Amino acid sequence: KSGPAAGTGEESLHHEIQKLKEKKKMLEREISQLISGGYSEDEMEEHISLLHEYNDIKDVGQMLLGKLAVIRGVTSKELYPEFGLDVND
Repeated sequence: KSGPAAGTGEESLHHEIQKLKEKKKMLEREISQLISGGYSEDEMEEHISLLHEYNDIKDVGQMLLGKLAVIRGVTSKELYPEFGLDVND
């Protein structure tokens, strides 16, 4: 392809690549700081894995609360006290 549209798409890709390279550098700096702070990569990977598991469980809980709220004709937020939950949880 040629013309303005092709150049714009290519420029957009180059810009996106540059943004990703910058993000990679930033993440590498953060990892270096954590490692120099005494964290090991294994610990960080375990922590990330546990956070993913927590988020998956939380998503399922939110889905179930949503379904129960629909059945009862209330909002999910109204069910939080019944189950001992805080809106910020």
